[in-house]
Amino acid sequence: MTDQGTLRLREKVCYGVADLGGNLYWSTFGTYLLFFYTDVFGLPAAAAGTVCLVAWLLDGAMNPVMGVVADRTETRWGKYRPYLLWISVPLTVAGLLTFTTPDLGPEGRLIWAYATFVPVMILFAAYSVPYSAMLGVISPDPKERTSIVSIKFICAYAGAMIVAGSLLPMARALGGGNPARGWQLSFVTYGIVYLVLISFTFFGTRERLRPIPRGRTSVRDDLRDLVRNRPWIILALMTITFIVASNIRASITAHYFKYFVGTRSVSLPFAGGPRTFSFVELVSAFNATGMVGSVLGVMLLSWFARLAGKKRGIGILAAMSLVSSAIFFVLKPDQLAAMFSWSLLGGLSSAPLFALLWSMFADAADYSEWRTGRRATGLVFSASLMCTKIGGALSSSGAAWLLAWVGFRPNVAETPEVLRGLVLLMSLIPAAFWVVELILVYCYPLNEKRLAQVEFDLGVRRASMPPH
Repeated sequence: MTDQGTLRLREKVCYGVADLGGNLYWSTFGTYLLFFYTDVFGLPAAAAGTVCLVAWLLDGAMNPVMGVVADRTETRWGKYRPYLLWISVPLTVAGLLTFTTPDLGPEGRLIWAYATFVPVMILFAAYSVPYSAMLGVISPDPKERTSIVSIKFICAYAGAMIVAGSLLPMARALGGGNPARGWQLSFVTYGIVYLVLISFTFFGTRERLRPIPRGRTSVRDDLRDLVRNRPWIILALMTITFIVASNIRASITAHYFKYFVGTRSVSLPFAGGPRTFSFVELVSAFNATGMVGSVLGVMLLSWFARLAGKKRGIGILAAMSLVSSAIFFVLKPDQLAAMFSWSLLGGLSSAPLFALLWSMFADAADYSEWRTGRRATGLVFSASLMCTKIGGALSSSGAAWLLAWVGFRPNVAETPEVLRGLVLLMSLIPAAFWVVELILVYCYPLNEKRLAQVEFDLGVRRASMPPH
């Protein structure tokens, strides 16, 4: 292929599989970390929430710094790709330590939680910022980026589906009655898989797109361009809202099934009668169902984006996500079929929404270059990632503090007040954030016609650049 042409499928897949590996960690942080800290590690809910808040916010602060550094990195492998290799081993080790439960008292375990989760989140920023910025330099074509993003997110949600369906059963099997050991050995397994997948991404991709030369720019110029970039500002707010709406549910789903739904006897077709399912089996199947919907949704992303356009498409998907969250307010503990059906629909709508958002950040980087003549892809994506971390901090810590506020205590029968709190965290609270998402998408200024003009003008400018 030419430097500015369409990417081969092989390279798109090589780019995407890093997100499969990364989501073995990221999805665990959003879905099971709070459950691990309260029910396995032994932290009080409020203390676990504070750990999450501090770690996510420090990670968020690290993102713009990493973006500035990556934008100014020059190696024979490119600006961003080398960081995947440099960070992979430290991140694997830090992830293993995060899910290791030491033989310490309550204060010692709290210190261990800070000393392991904060570094793993900072290392995750050092990996995810360059990886995300690569999307802006692999291809200059917005439609091609949507195709790349669809494969990236298929891989991402495949990783999330692996976590959703395998982590709790694997920890139980490997632990042999010792949950702490089971979680530790599970992350030995996940770490090996992550290292293998990162090597495919490093060796199987290229950076192609060069910024139009305008001389050396200052960090101050880059930051000023960012805060004046209205499309990016709105996308940033949409990202925070999306993460809060999604993660506030995900972080308490295990609690919801353990304490609200409980063990259930279910009659399955062709099973010869009812079968009893534990909460581990139910929550794993529920989360995996949502991830199946996510993968299907992302597989349909390119078709859907062509049909509806990015802005209108996000509005449709946000409305679907709103309904699939709010419905849980009226569902009873024994309505498993309805729960699983709405989980499937929720994944089908929310996953392509986030993928569209992510492709639009590359459009925002193009818009900034078109308007100012300067390009800071790493900063755009790192600041965007910072928004995901802000959303993660607000959702994880907020869910934990709300659990503590209503009187949650792990591994005991919960009060009606706690159960009502769990239901609200699964339904109306995230639904309120989906309403905000709909308002924000209405305000987004870049439509398909304007994007086409930006792409055309930048193409003309790049065509006049000397070959390298």
